[in-house]
Amino acid sequence: MVSVAVSACVVLVACACGADGAKEDTDAKPSRSSASTGAKEPSATPSAAAGTESPSAEPAGDQPAPRTKEGAIQRYEQYLHALGNEDIDTVCEVARPAAKKAQDQGLGPCTSTYAAVFQMISPAQKKALKTATVDPQRIAVRTPDKIEMPVEAVRPSATFSENDLGSYTLEYLKNDWYITD
Repeated sequence: MVSVAVSACVVLVACACGADGAKEDTDAKPSRSSASTGAKEPSATPSAAAGTESPSAEPAGDQPAPRTKEGAIQRYEQYLHALGNEDIDTVCEVARPAAKKAQDQGLGPCTSTYAAVFQMISPAQKKALKTATVDPQRIAVRTPDKIEMPVEAVRPSATFSENDLGSYTLEYLKNDWYITD
């Protein structure tokens, strides 16, 4: 029951936006995660090579985030960890284009929508999301600026289905990766 409710909220917020929704949010800014405490990202270190380490997806200073598959993976992992930590600022920053489209369609602001989503995620799922990683072999690079992250690519210590977490599309906009669908 909880997974159905989480799915409904996540799908409504994150998937309500089509490909043209990404073009609507042209003032997206690079993320400044409130969960980060000044950790700076090393230069384009692939997630797959890091294995057990998960470098910050936050660009150093005002430098653009890496416009690479690895950069998209790091940004999505930042989003997953923020979900697990109930870090509303980071979640809404990474999902800004999709959340804006959902709000325009009447779902309310990102902060109140995701506050409800946080309440529907089980403690075991939150714990798994805090350390979730993405399998680079399971993502689909559609264009250099558009990458699809299927739920099967998420490697947490708990199992997530399409109904629990969903699949996302990340696009490179304004020097960073954002969830647009």
